[in-house]
Amino acid sequence: MKKLLVPIIAGGLLLLAGCGEKTQVTVYKQGQYQGKPDKQPWDNAQFKGDKVAWEAAIRARNGNQNEYTRASN
Repeated sequence: MKKLLVPIIAGGLLLLAGCGEKTQVTVYKQGQYQGKPDKQPWDNAQFKGDKVAWEAAIRARNGNQNEYTRASN
């Protein structure tokens, strides 16, 4: 009886743990977004605002993930 009771209690506790709701922080007030401003992905220390270099790096990364070109070597 005890072997059956432990999994039932554990399952009930897991189900009850999912029923809670956390309070959400409001970042939108009176028509104004209060959160962090968005940046372009190339505005960082590596690319220094150079969009063309960022696009070339993305193309190179995507090319390295292509299994057809990797398998032919």
